[in-house]
Amino acid sequence: MSASIHFAIARLFRIIRTWCKINIALSVIKQEVEVKNSEHDSKASVGLRERKRRETKKRITEKGIDLFLQKGFDNTTLDEIAVAAGISRRTFFYYFTSKDEILLSLQSGIGEMLADAVRTSPASSSPIEVVRDAVVSVCKTIPTNDMIEMDRLMRTSPGVQARKQVSYVQQESAIHEALSARWPEPERSTALRVVAMISVGAMRIAAEIFNQEKGARPMDEVFEEAFDSAVREVRSGDRRA
Repeated sequence: MSASIHFAIARLFRIIRTWCKINIALSVIKQEVEVKNSEHDSKASVGLRERKRRETKKRITEKGIDLFLQKGFDNTTLDEIAVAAGISRRTFFYYFTSKDEILLSLQSGIGEMLADAVRTSPASSSPIEVVRDAVVSVCKTIPTNDMIEMDRLMRTSPGVQARKQVSYVQQESAIHEALSARWPEPERSTALRVVAMISVGAMRIAAEIFNQEKGARPMDEVFEEAFDSAVREVRSGDRRA
């Protein structure tokens, strides 16, 4: 075999090896792109399902509350709520186990709103200021008449009243978690929990006063009075018998 042929064959093999390497690299890139696209599609699909789920739950809640206000809690059936929400009775139980849970979902929703308000509060604020402003901002989003009607509805169901107490603990936990994310130092955890408990306790007292006064003053005003009074008492250090 002449030197020129040997050189040509060697060159051909080098070209083939290079082509193989390029082809393998392109194959790997293609696989990575396909995986990423698959992951993106999967996330998009999950995101769409979750959004639809939230929308359906919101619609059931709104239709249920509307019926409770129109007909009364006890006079409203699950079938009526399902029809109004455009779902089957079976689908209703995928989101709620009872009518009571529709009312209680409003309480848990408030906890989420409070936590969000805490997380988005100004960085310069102290924990006390943060929870105070968070509750005030959430109270201002709920019309006075709606608060009165919601409380009236909840009082018509002994089961809801009993389970409502549990929601206060959940609200405290949500606020404490949001505060801890802002001030993560372990040594501050107990104090932040106390701050969360004071805020929820002030809300409960303010709600009682608000309903006794039949909504004569806005809820946020009543809360501010109760909260500021509690904070002043704590800060005063008055230990007189």
